[in-house]
Amino acid sequence: MTIDEASKRYNIPLNILHEYECWGLCNAVKKVMGAWQYDDTDLERLSLIMTLHDIGFESSEIEIYMKLLLEKENSEDQRLKILEDKRRNILDDIHLKEKQLNYLDYLRYNIYK
Repeated sequence: MTIDEASKRYNIPLNILHEYECWGLCNAVKKVMGAWQYDDTDLERLSLIMTLHDIGFESSEIEIYMKLLLEKENSEDQRLKILEDKRRNILDDIHLKEKQLNYLDYLRYNIYK
């Protein structure tokens, strides 16, 4: 599958696919008719990259995570720490938003009473 086909089929922006290739994380080394071809492993990695992106990882964080994944040896603890840190940050954001909602509700309540 070419980069354009992957972009269209999986609704992945081309800039993300180009970034992925620049990181050296794909096996797309076969050229067919002048275009790089993605294999099943590449598509699985792209799926993980999009999942990480969707849960709020920055490009630099995704790159670090994916490079650790490719190292395979003894990277589980590091990857788990990255995921736990991201989870903690998301929970902190949720708690902040809950606080903000409470303040808004209080202000609304004062107007209605």
